[in-house]
Amino acid sequence: MITGKRILVTGAGGSIGSTLAKALVAHDPHALILLDHSEHNLYRVQVDLSTTPRCVEPIPILGDVCDGALLAEVIERYRPEVIYHSAAFKHVPLMEANPLAAIRNNALGTFTLARAAADNATPKLIMISTDKAVNPHSVMGASKRIAELALTRLSNTLTQMKAIRLGNVLSSEGSVVPLFREQISRGGPVTVTHPDATRYFLSMGQAIELVLAMGALEEDGTIFVPVMGNAITILDLARRLIKEAGLRPEEDVPIIFTGLRPGDKMTEDLTSANEFLESTSDSKLYRVGASRALPNEFDVLISDLAERLHSRDVAALLEIVSRLVPEYRPSDFLLGSLKYSPV
Repeated sequence: MITGKRILVTGAGGSIGSTLAKALVAHDPHALILLDHSEHNLYRVQVDLSTTPRCVEPIPILGDVCDGALLAEVIERYRPEVIYHSAAFKHVPLMEANPLAAIRNNALGTFTLARAAADNATPKLIMISTDKAVNPHSVMGASKRIAELALTRLSNTLTQMKAIRLGNVLSSEGSVVPLFREQISRGGPVTVTHPDATRYFLSMGQAIELVLAMGALEEDGTIFVPVMGNAITILDLARRLIKEAGLRPEEDVPIIFTGLRPGDKMTEDLTSANEFLESTSDSKLYRVGASRALPNEFDVLISDLAERLHSRDVAALLEIVSRLVPEYRPSDFLLGSLKYSPV
């Protein structure tokens, strides 16, 4: 699927995108196009790739996935056969404070990319999604759910589009692990939101392996989830990291509870009530089936989203988000800041 192919990676300068780029280049693609909107991150991934054995010189593209003209130009010029879409804003509380940015980048950016891929008959588009898209309480989660729906809407016989929902990737940007390690190195305190809050955790290596495995599936379906073990409490993770540093939790390093942040949930799920799981040819992956059809007015609602973004009307934008994702429950923080009640 990779060897000898032309590959495009969006968000290539991010933690997941850059690790994915390193994994891809090891499989000898014909071309590797790296798209990122951060000059610094794009430069860093180029430097990192220059130290790895490779047969292809990566092609850097500075720009973002919301630029439809740029995407059309890149896809028409380089004719990628596989697009790995990892560009996304992921930090939940930060996106609660910046809902327009979340919807623009994650939802409309994905729709723009998917439409460009479909228009040019790109054979495969593979998106990295999140368990936060399931029954979302955050605008980030809702934006990623709309991104999943965009792939469902635009996938066709010529352009196969797939998304994989991952849990928390331990060493990714915004992950709690680097924060905990920094706090431990200072002697604490380690800040945990809630003693009972649980999450699914994956190592970066596991995440990349799953993305590549899902991309290789030929089965029908748009959304896939990995076979996961049990979720673990964030508190247990904090204690484990303290012990790994040779210290004693609560004795050498204090732990304090700060309360759930805006958009946080106590637990995350991999599927919603209107979804079901089916086995695939890969024992590590399930296909997600849905009992609820895509809204008939999906394209109209996406167009309305773009208009509300242009006018920066957050309250009206959230009304449309709630129509696209009926299970979305805006956080009290967001509702309070807008004095908005969803329809």
